[in-house]
Amino acid sequence: MAWRETKDEKTYSNEEVEAKLKSHLPHWYLENGWIRRKYKTSGWKSTLMVVNTVGHLAEASFHHPDMTISYAFVIVKLKNHAAKGITDKDFELAQKIEDVIMWQPGEEDSALVGTPDDPRFKYIKYD
Repeated sequence: MAWRETKDEKTYSNEEVEAKLKSHLPHWYLENGWIRRKYKTSGWKSTLMVVNTVGHLAEASFHHPDMTISYAFVIVKLKNHAAKGITDKDFELAQKIEDVIMWQPGEEDSALVGTPDDPRFKYIKYD
């Protein structure tokens, strides 16, 4: 399928969206037709890192969120404009964003230790 071609995509009802969020993306919520997530950061540099990470994932997936950006937070909003609702694209991109932004290598059995518990190196305020 060429990139300009469209296909009918299933849109989910509000009840279906809320059920999927509850079971798979508990920190995301439905509001005004969008699924949303607020990521709290430790400051402007961290906010820019989140924005750039979300931007990369969105561009790679060719599905683009709206974002609200402030000094110490980023709100990511997803919906499928072409389908006029929430589709699997939104859930899949939300999951990928969640996995990458909330990744804590220090919590895993890994050679990567994660950022030190020191205010100079704080990045994300993990849930």
